[in-house]
Amino acid sequence: MAETGFAWMPTPEIIDNANVTRFMRAHGIDGWRELVRRSQDDIAWFWDAVIKDLGLVFTKPYHAVVDSPKGIAWSVWFPGGETNLTDNCVDRRAEGERAGDPAVLWEGEDGETRRLSFAELREDVDRFANALRTLGVASGDAVGLFLPMIPENVVAFYACAKIGAIVLPIFSGFSAPAVAARLQDAGAKVLITADGFWRRGSKVRMKEVADEAAAASPSVKSVVVVRRLGDEVPWSDRDVDYRAITAMEKPAAESVPLAAEHPLMIAYTSGTTGRPKGSVHVHGGFLVKIAEEAAYQTDVKAGDILFWFTDMGWIMGPWEVVGAHANGAAVFLYEGAPDFPAPDRIWSMVERHKITILGLSPTLVRALIPHGDEHVTKHDRSSLRVLGSTGEPWNPDPWLWFLNVVGEGRCPIINFSGGTEVGACFLSPMVVTPLRPCTLGGPSLGMAIDVYDPDGKPLGPGHVGELVCTKPWPGMTRGIWGDPDRFIATYWSRWPDVWVHGDWASTDADGFWYLHGRSDDTLKIAGKRLGPAEVESLLASHSAVAESAAVGVPDEVKGEKVWCFVVLKPGVEATDALRAELRAVVEAGLGKSFRPDAVRFVSALPKTRSAKILRRAVRAAALGEDPGDLSSLENPAALDEVAKSV
Repeated sequence: MAETGFAWMPTPEIIDNANVTRFMRAHGIDGWRELVRRSQDDIAWFWDAVIKDLGLVFTKPYHAVVDSPKGIAWSVWFPGGETNLTDNCVDRRAEGERAGDPAVLWEGEDGETRRLSFAELREDVDRFANALRTLGVASGDAVGLFLPMIPENVVAFYACAKIGAIVLPIFSGFSAPAVAARLQDAGAKVLITADGFWRRGSKVRMKEVADEAAAASPSVKSVVVVRRLGDEVPWSDRDVDYRAITAMEKPAAESVPLAAEHPLMIAYTSGTTGRPKGSVHVHGGFLVKIAEEAAYQTDVKAGDILFWFTDMGWIMGPWEVVGAHANGAAVFLYEGAPDFPAPDRIWSMVERHKITILGLSPTLVRALIPHGDEHVTKHDRSSLRVLGSTGEPWNPDPWLWFLNVVGEGRCPIINFSGGTEVGACFLSPMVVTPLRPCTLGGPSLGMAIDVYDPDGKPLGPGHVGELVCTKPWPGMTRGIWGDPDRFIATYWSRWPDVWVHGDWASTDADGFWYLHGRSDDTLKIAGKRLGPAEVESLLASHSAVAESAAVGVPDEVKGEKVWCFVVLKPGVEATDALRAELRAVVEAGLGKSFRPDAVRFVSALPKTRSAKILRRAVRAAALGEDPGDLSSLENPAALDEVAKSV
C-alpha cells in the first residue's frame, strides 16, 4: 500500500458484503468509479433506483423524479408523490419479525442507560404525536426541539414528522437569545425542552433558558418539559409535563401522507454575521438522500449500532437518526462530554454497547490523542467496522491515528463533507473505496461536484479552487426560511445555476478529493491563496503541538500575514525557541513567503460543541473586531485568551 499511497484497502469480504456492491450488481455496474460517474450523469435514474433498492415507500407514486421549472435552485423532487419520513423510519420498522430489534440506545453521563426497540419507539412516537395534536399542533406548525441527546429527542422529532409539523432542532448548549432567535424566525407554536442534563459532572439547566426564550417568543403557546434530572424547576400555566401528557394519549397514530415537498424541518446554521440561516428540508428529499448516504457510503445495515458524537441541533443529529432507522439499524445517543469522567469515555462506550459505526470530528480526534493510546487500546473495539468523520479538514497524523489505533487498521474512515444547507454531503468515499490519508474519496453518489477557478472554469488535478455543484440533489435546502433572496445570494449568485459552497477543494492525479478549509477562512499571502489546514497540518507534525488555528491578518506589504495560535501537548513548555521551531516547520513545508509572522501559545481554541474550531472568531478576537454570531461557541473564555495573547 505504501507504493500506491493507500493507507487502507477494502478486503474482498468487505466489498462482497457492502450495500453499495449489491446496488452495483443489480445495475450491472463494474466498480465504484463507474457508479459515481453514472450517478452524476443520470441523476433521475440514480435516485429512483435508490428508492427501489432501499425499499423506501411513497404511499402515492411520484410522476417524475425531479423537475426544475423555476431553475435548478428551486428544483422539485418526486412531484406528485406522497410519503412520510416517520412511516419509513419507524412505523414500517415496528412491524414484523424485527419489531423487537433495538432502535435507540442511550447512555447518560451519569451512567444511566435506556433501550427502545422499534415497537417501543413507535408507541412512544404515537403517544407524543397525539399529545401534540392535543396541544393544538397541526400540519405546517413549527415545533422547537431544545433537548439534550436523550431518547425523547428522537421521539419528538418523529412525532412532529408523523403529523406534518415542522421540526426546529436547536442545539442543547444555546443561550436563551439564540434559542429565541430560532423560535421567533420560524414562529414556533410549541417548545419541547428538558429540566437539564449532565455535562462534565455538573447539571446544565435547560428549563430556565427555555423559559427566557419562550417569554421572548410570542408565538410559543406551550412548553413541554421532559424530566431528565428530576429537579424542581420553575413552572407556569403554559408548561406541560411530558410524561403526564403522553400517559393520557393512545399508543396508536397513523402517519399522515404528505406531499414529498412538505417541510420536515428548519435546520439553522450560524452565519458569520446577521441572523442564523434556517435551511428548509422536506420529507421526500431528506429521507431519500440520508437513507442513501447511510446505506452506500457508511454501509449501515440492520443490526448495526451507529454512534455519531453530535447534537440534534447540528445536521449530523438528524443524519444519524434518519440514516440508522431508514436502514433498520439502531442509533446510540450520549448526552455528555467525550472525555468525562476519564479520557476513555468514548472507547468504553464502544466496548459496552458494541457500537459498530463510530463518527467523530477531526478536531475531537486531535483533542483525544494527547491523552495517550492506552486509553483506547485497553478497551475491546472489535465491534467497530466503520469509522466516520466530518466537520473540517484532517491532518495526516491524526487521520492515521484514528485509522490504526482506534480502528486497528481494519475499519475504513468514511470522511465526508457537506453542510446543513446541503442536507448531507457533497463528498464522500464508500467502504469499497481505497483510502489515502485525509481523502474524501470523490463526489457523493448522485452529486455533480466540481472545482472551479475564480473565472468559473473547472480546474484540473493539483489545483485548489471553489467546491461547486452543477446539478440539483434531493437533500438540498428548499431555501432559507422566509428569505428566498438570501438563499439565492448566498449560494447561487456567483455563477448561473451553480451552487458555490464556500469550501476550498482539490483533486489529485488519481481522482481522489481533498478539502482545504472554508474559503472564507482562506489566507491570501502575497496574492497566493492558502488554506489554514495546510499550515495547521505542518504544525501538527511537530511533536509538541496538540492542535492549532492559522488565520490571516492584514499586512501592508503581503496583503495578509499568517498568525498561528497553538495549543501544546501536556507537559510541553512554551518557549521562544519552540516558537522559532514551529515557524521554521511551516517555512520548510510551504516556503519562505508563508512563514508565520507570529506563533502564539494558548491553552484552548474556541470551538463549537461539535468540536469545530471557529477560526473567524479567532481572527476577530486577535484583531479586536466583531466576531459575529457566537451562539454555537462552547468555551467563550478561549476567545479572551486569544485576545490577551496578542
